[in-house]
Amino acid sequence: MLAILNDFITNLIGDYGYLAVFFLMVLESACIPVPSEVTMLFGGALASTAFAGAGQELDLVAVGLLGTAGNLVGSWVAYWAGAVGGRPLIDRFGRYVLVLPHEVDRAHEWFERRGELAVFVSRLLPVIRTFISLPAGVARMPFWRFTVYTVLGCLPWTFALAWLGYALGENWTKVEDVLQPVAWGIAAVVVALGVWWVARRYRKVRAAYAELDRAAEEQVAE
Repeated sequence: MLAILNDFITNLIGDYGYLAVFFLMVLESACIPVPSEVTMLFGGALASTAFAGAGQELDLVAVGLLGTAGNLVGSWVAYWAGAVGGRPLIDRFGRYVLVLPHEVDRAHEWFERRGELAVFVSRLLPVIRTFISLPAGVARMPFWRFTVYTVLGCLPWTFALAWLGYALGENWTKVEDVLQPVAWGIAAVVVALGVWWVARRYRKVRAAYAELDRAAEEQVAE
């Protein structure tokens, strides 16, 4: 499946160039797990005269800027999805995703104080960078502050990958071979932490919602 996805990405960029780079990076940053490593490395490789592959001839700086712009637009989509739908969904379905309503308020306060660091650092990490915008939106991190730190985090990531692809040319997959185990390792850690968190939270959240339900029933009875 991963090989099929990589072939799809490279074929799309080979056919549509800059437009494909922008579109794929929008998807990646809108919580759709399209590997930005493949997109940016291959886009950078196509800017190299040493690359003997597809027919598109791209400019390295344009690839980096369009990758960053795509990440920013995708981040806006995920941010607004979280900001508009996040709190109502948690109020209604929070018991099923093990989140208490008042914890959204605490997350809001945390993003007010530490959100810049969270967004910036997350943008430099595989896997995590794809999903950070959604909780930032749910917590209503100030939008323009979110935008600035998203750009600051995306610029080094996109330009570093594009430059590596450019430097290696047709050997660009060597970088992907190094980054893939790192991405899978981070994904495994995230899954393990998620399992631990669910196991730890289940009883606490179930008891808290049971108490909220009792309080609501008593209020209706009165």
